[in-house]
Amino acid sequence: MKRKNKAYEEVRLQVVREALAGIKVAVLSRKYGVHPETIRSWIREYRDQIEDHEIPAADEQLQELKRLQEVEEKYQTAVKILGEKELEIEILRELLKKKNPAYLKDLK
Repeated sequence: MKRKNKAYEEVRLQVVREALAGIKVAVLSRKYGVHPETIRSWIREYRDQIEDHEIPAADEQLQELKRLQEVEEKYQTAVKILGEKELEIEILRELLKKKNPAYLKDLK
């Protein structure tokens, strides 16, 4: 008989709680990286184990998802800016390596 990992079981229960709170399966699928049909099977399996007071309020979940989206947007912006800065630094390093850089010819 196969034994289930306790931590994995807790993640499953958390996903089911969120689904029962009203968050769409597709959103949970993207959030946890699990196929939607797998989440639906977890809901069928664990629905009876979760009591009403254990289900988080939908407002809390929506606030958490909004906060997560904001953090992801800030991260993408930071990565873009960092990439641009790295490119600028690389260009300047290449200019410093040249023997006769074009910018010195303009000064003569």
